[in-house]
Amino acid sequence: MTVAGLVWAGISPLAAGEALSVEEEGEEGLPGTDTAQGDAFSGGPGDGSIKDYLYKVRNPDTAFVDDLYLNQREMQLLQTVLERLNRLRACVGDGNFSVLGFDEALGIARRQESIGVFTSEELAFVEMLHSRDARDYGFFGTKPVNSLTHRIDPADIVKVPFSGNYLFKGDSLEKYGRIRAVLGEDVILTSGIRGIVKQLYLFLNKARRHGGNLSLASRSLAPPGYSYHAVGDFDIGQKGFGVHNFTERFTSTSVYRELIERGYIDNRYWRDNMLGVRYEPWHIKL
Repeated sequence: MTVAGLVWAGISPLAAGEALSVEEEGEEGLPGTDTAQGDAFSGGPGDGSIKDYLYKVRNPDTAFVDDLYLNQREMQLLQTVLERLNRLRACVGDGNFSVLGFDEALGIARRQESIGVFTSEELAFVEMLHSRDARDYGFFGTKPVNSLTHRIDPADIVKVPFSGNYLFKGDSLEKYGRIRAVLGEDVILTSGIRGIVKQLYLFLNKARRHGGNLSLASRSLAPPGYSYHAVGDFDIGQKGFGVHNFTERFTSTSVYRELIERGYIDNRYWRDNMLGVRYEPWHIKL
């Protein structure tokens, strides 16, 4: 059965930005770490220097004067796309939403009156975001998913019990299994596969909360198409540690220390990386 075949009705749609999951709260950062929306930081040691760059990735939720923002009309489109994605998410459920392809999402939206058809202007906006070179934002990672219509085959994935997340069969599932075998129930899967639709949703939500600042969003969330969660990477955490699993506090946990000692940690985004991304000790690279 395809993801589209799992659709069920009768759930009230969420307002855009409402009821963030632990995953989204973690991507947003802890209270008190964000610069007020619209307040741009213009200081830093020397324009264009490595020190400037490092200041940005060490302070990912700070706005800077050279950050790239959406314009007024694009902000309106962001809002309507997010509202539609929230209704879609409520319709299919969080787990299925994470592995949903864009064509599948469009098909469900057409069939479900409560979601509504994506307008031509909304589709053009989404296509612009996916096709744009992320270096414009200050993100220098590679793009593993070049097609907006990239589809995740349900036969290639498995839902991890009690996590709400999916992993790819093969290397991803085997690596997580080895980690669980050593650390037991202390380690949890905090984020697994994220298809194009889920990554778009997270990226837009982050940008919306910061006044349309795409550069700021890209320092903690890969733009759509650039996330390796779509092809195998996953996030892990310490059971009971909640939103702190998505912060540097994770490095203080027994789970992280054990993973380091046993050589299981191969991060995608190390401290002070040159990809324009904050340090993510919880992100396991495949």
